[in-house]
Amino acid sequence: MSTQLPAAHEEVPPPTIEEVSPGIYAYIQLDGSWFLNNAGCIVGSRSATVIDTTGTEKRARAFHAAVRQVTELPVSALINTHSHGDHTHGNFMFAPASAIIASERCRQEIIAAGNAAYALFPMVDFGDCPVTPPTVTFDDRLNVYVDDLRVELLFMGPAHTTNDIVAWIPERKLLFSGDLVFNGGTPFALGGSVGGWLDALDRLEALGAETIVPGHGPVAGPKVLAQVRRYLEWLVRAGREGFERGVPPLELAGQLDFGEFAEWHDRERIVPNLHRVYSELRGEPRGTPLDFRQMFAEMLAFNGGKPLRCLA
Repeated sequence: MSTQLPAAHEEVPPPTIEEVSPGIYAYIQLDGSWFLNNAGCIVGSRSATVIDTTGTEKRARAFHAAVRQVTELPVSALINTHSHGDHTHGNFMFAPASAIIASERCRQEIIAAGNAAYALFPMVDFGDCPVTPPTVTFDDRLNVYVDDLRVELLFMGPAHTTNDIVAWIPERKLLFSGDLVFNGGTPFALGGSVGGWLDALDRLEALGAETIVPGHGPVAGPKVLAQVRRYLEWLVRAGREGFERGVPPLELAGQLDFGEFAEWHDRERIVPNLHRVYSELRGEPRGTPLDFRQMFAEMLAFNGGKPLRCLA
């Protein structure tokens, strides 16, 4: 089943809700660039569980409507894979009826960030998205059941952020990866750890997933994990060479040959990604906070002063 929904921008296709396994749906917002994330829904016999939400009021209402296209059952639980607003601003649409489940660190960071993303993306009409943090938290792992179907929530941070989890459904060999996987877009390690992300990929590969719903981009098979790994390994090699030469990350970013990654959208993320590599080469702990305002300013500079492309 694939249901197409109205488009918000002519430049990108409308969202779709796709049945990726019996009773399990992926909500896909292409092209997967800034704030065009994916979410999911698992339908049981008496209730449903949702995985992530979306980043604006309009998109949150559209996702809620899409869930209602595939089930009229109550949504008893909402899982947040990490704290970023594109995955959590829409939590309000399911509160207070749904238990909102995430890592403890995710709850802390949602509360701390509030709606700070609004200032970074002034071109976006975010609407009214009341901050709605998780109400159930865990540290390492937690099982959630939809009828007898076990959904394993596994803590993976620091990687993309300090608070990443994935939702692994072993019976279906199906993985909702959150933003540990970008399919066709540039990974973003500003708030996490490149070394930690590579470690997380080791764990994800060991699961043996056959279908992966990424945080951004089309549904994929396991080969997408190797694509993300190649980017991060290239990033580490380039970053180490630049660090040893004493080249600032922004300057180094302008010197690089992106090769197979040149066509991925949001290439400007290379700048904070290199800052993250440099931080780890300096021996700073994984997930050490970076100045996000400086990082966004340098991404704009990498873009020649042009604003980030965000079609949310």
